[in-house]
Amino acid sequence: MEQTGRLTLPTDADVVAETLRLKNLLGADALRDCDGTEMPKELLTDPAKKYATYYTTRKDNAWAEANPDEVQQEYLISDRHTARGTKLRIHLMDGFHTQQLKVNTLDDPKRWWEVIDRTTGEVVPTDKWFFDEPTGEVEIETVPYHEYTVSFLAFLIWDPVHMYNFLTNDWKDTPHQLTYDVRQPKTQAYVKEKLRRWCEANPHIDVVRFTTFFHQFTLTFDDQKREKFVEWFGYSASVSPYILEKFEKWAGYKFRPEFIVDQGYHNTMFRVPSKEFRDFIEFQQQEVCALAKEMVDIVHSYGKEAMMFLGDHWIGTEPYGKYFASIGLDAVVGSVGSGVTLRMISDIKGVKYTEGRLLPYFFPDVFTEGGDPIGEARTNWMKARRAILRSPLDRIGYGGYLKLASNWPGFIDEIQNVVGEFRQIHENMQGTKSYVAPFKVAILNCWGGLRKWMSNQVHHSIYHRETYSAEGVLECLSGMPFDVEFIDFDDIRNGIPKDIGVIINVGDAYTAFSGAENWIDEKVVTAIRKFVDEGGGFIGVGEPTACQHQGRYFQLSDVMGVDREMGFSLSTDKYNTCDPHHFILEDIDTAVDFGEGTSRIYAQGKHYQILAQDGEYSQLVVNEYGKGHSVYFAGLPYSPQNCRILLRAIYYAAGMPEEMKHYYVTNVDTEVTVFPETKRIAVINNADAEEKTDLYIKGHLIDSLTLAPREMRWVDDAE
Repeated sequence: MEQTGRLTLPTDADVVAETLRLKNLLGADALRDCDGTEMPKELLTDPAKKYATYYTTRKDNAWAEANPDEVQQEYLISDRHTARGTKLRIHLMDGFHTQQLKVNTLDDPKRWWEVIDRTTGEVVPTDKWFFDEPTGEVEIETVPYHEYTVSFLAFLIWDPVHMYNFLTNDWKDTPHQLTYDVRQPKTQAYVKEKLRRWCEANPHIDVVRFTTFFHQFTLTFDDQKREKFVEWFGYSASVSPYILEKFEKWAGYKFRPEFIVDQGYHNTMFRVPSKEFRDFIEFQQQEVCALAKEMVDIVHSYGKEAMMFLGDHWIGTEPYGKYFASIGLDAVVGSVGSGVTLRMISDIKGVKYTEGRLLPYFFPDVFTEGGDPIGEARTNWMKARRAILRSPLDRIGYGGYLKLASNWPGFIDEIQNVVGEFRQIHENMQGTKSYVAPFKVAILNCWGGLRKWMSNQVHHSIYHRETYSAEGVLECLSGMPFDVEFIDFDDIRNGIPKDIGVIINVGDAYTAFSGAENWIDEKVVTAIRKFVDEGGGFIGVGEPTACQHQGRYFQLSDVMGVDREMGFSLSTDKYNTCDPHHFILEDIDTAVDFGEGTSRIYAQGKHYQILAQDGEYSQLVVNEYGKGHSVYFAGLPYSPQNCRILLRAIYYAAGMPEEMKHYYVTNVDTEVTVFPETKRIAVINNADAEEKTDLYIKGHLIDSLTLAPREMRWVDDAE
């Protein structure tokens, strides 16, 4: 079995000896520096591969201060203010942190800002307002008791990630790092030459880890240094008059701040993207990827590898976009907070290898009194492991400050176990693919393949009460035996691919993930009705197909056998009776967890069966529609039990229940992954307790196993 390799460890100047000890103990073959640290000189000649974090947009305050017009910019929107007379003054920076952001007074406000009457949605003409620069206020001619906002450009005078790390780690004497715009010609030329000088000055560095390229995701702090607006997919901080003028020439129409600000939502991924916002993303991908390629080419010219961190300044490098592969990167690395975020990294094409930073980061907010880094590491690995078995990362590693981890009793032992199991997976699979069902599962939303494994997320695996009941669907799927496609509504309009067996639509009404007005497009609804009628499967979670229209809230209520009571049909009596006896629940002997769920769901039609209810309303319903089947869930947060329920629901919806037991384990806390080419089978225990489970192949009992807590057991496939 592999005893070394596939592991990257962080280091720092005060842990050289400990770095070497742990490198040998854990079999690490690569060392890296971290934010706020540098690779110790004593380790530069070590035979391990050396990664160096490289910042294209910060850590050069002298340049930023000398070129204030080329500091990064962000579109902001003021608070809403109600006019009580015919004039209103709005102070732009109220609620923003003035150490992070500064109003752009260099470029013409009348050209790049927008004042909007939010009561009517109308843009206030530029001759009806002016910017009073000394006071930082905009004065507006108003209609009494109408609400107004100002959308404006601001300079990012403190890099958001540096600010986050500064606050999280309680740094005291570290200067605030400004962030400059590499897209602009003067800074671009300077940064390219600086990269060449850096490569020449660092001959011992093997891998340049770009963190990342040019534009930070939206991370804005309020006046109390709290996070005010966080959108990991946000393009609000990828703007400047220089960039926007280029966009106007490319697009052929005038740019509006509202394309980005979007009524104050900053076009979060939950918004149904407008044509203009899609155009802007397309333009930014083209420009950013082309410039990133130039940076990568410089690195390659010095015989070094180029790695991109999928985070921080990653905007414009959409890894599932059309232009990503053209960058020519050797690797992508990202933070693994779950099975979903692991798949977000491991499924990326167009690079030689992928690497995941497992949690917890070695930061003082975790390695502190009352913290539980060992518990976090175990939970993180159990979620990551089931996804790795389906789509393996090539490497894993850790980030932060090694001293914190090495001083925590028992933590290094836990890491040894994780690293050992990771190497076991690669040893047993030998680069081959795991078994998958004979049909594909498609996730349908407005983003489709561009945002693969990114649905219903606000910020990279951060828990939100409003989303966990929907995020669980992808988390379950991340470790399941299915090829998962991500499709958008145009894919439906153009014809559903023949290899798709089940379509899943999950999300809240009117979000990009449910689909909003796409569901009143006759081409969409008729295509899916035909697909299910002819034998396909449809699974809806939350508010699927939701858009109030023609007496229905769920536009495919006929397919799903359910609708949601919006108050309009209270006069119509409902007679719903629960019958939990069904294939989907055969393994389940406790109550199903629907999370926050969705209220007021009632069954309707002639071919439904209610499997779970909350009072008079339904939570889990199956329906027959022609030759096909549908399943409705009020919510589906991640848990081992819900994984089993979804597994069964997918096979039922596909009309292939017998296929589920091709490879099968009986205990819901266990899962099985099979590698047919190497004839190896992994059975994993996802529980913190000992579990017994029976392994079946093609309906035959092969083995009865007793698994220790969190154990992964390898057995031979005798088929």
